[in-house]
Amino acid sequence: MHSRNLGRSVFGDPKNSGNLLPPDEANSLLQEWVPNEKLRLHMRQVAANMKAWAIEKEGADELTALKWEQAGLLHDADWEKYPDDHCRIIVEELEKRNIDPEVIRCIASHGPRVFGVEPESRMDKMIYAIDELSGLIHAYSLMRPEGYDGMEIKGVKKRLKEKTFAAGVNREDITDAISRADISLEDLIQFIIDHQKDVA
Repeated sequence: MHSRNLGRSVFGDPKNSGNLLPPDEANSLLQEWVPNEKLRLHMRQVAANMKAWAIEKEGADELTALKWEQAGLLHDADWEKYPDDHCRIIVEELEKRNIDPEVIRCIASHGPRVFGVEPESRMDKMIYAIDELSGLIHAYSLMRPEGYDGMEIKGVKKRLKEKTFAAGVNREDITDAISRADISLEDLIQFIIDHQKDVA
């Protein structure tokens, strides 16, 4: 068993459905747990992509969109401080705070190969698909003099094929996630370019 395998598939308490951290608490947690500004930016970018996807592609209501956003915002909250227990610590923290179980489960499922939790809901599948690809696209923006301006799908796909570029991004996970979500890689690349370019 992988050291980060969570060893369970049920998270949170159904009676907490609809409970989310208020924005100021979520931001405080981020400031306290994630000293690295680059990692905080990644989490904000994933949050923006998740919220936008929920609204634009899934027709989500306001509460559902906020759930997607909060899962994106907090998915890597324990990665920097607790690398060996990544995911376990934030999941337990959110359970203690009586947060919506769908949000907790979504966070737990953002890396099935590592955490042993299969993405089931649409939200689960999309955080898995967006997470790694978002990081690679942002890395690509940093090496382009014009950043996100004029970025094209073909340029991103070229970088995806270069295993040495953003080597920490798992290409197999991206392929697996796209397949599970039943979406096209090209569509998701364009969506991420459009929705995270202005996140600061």
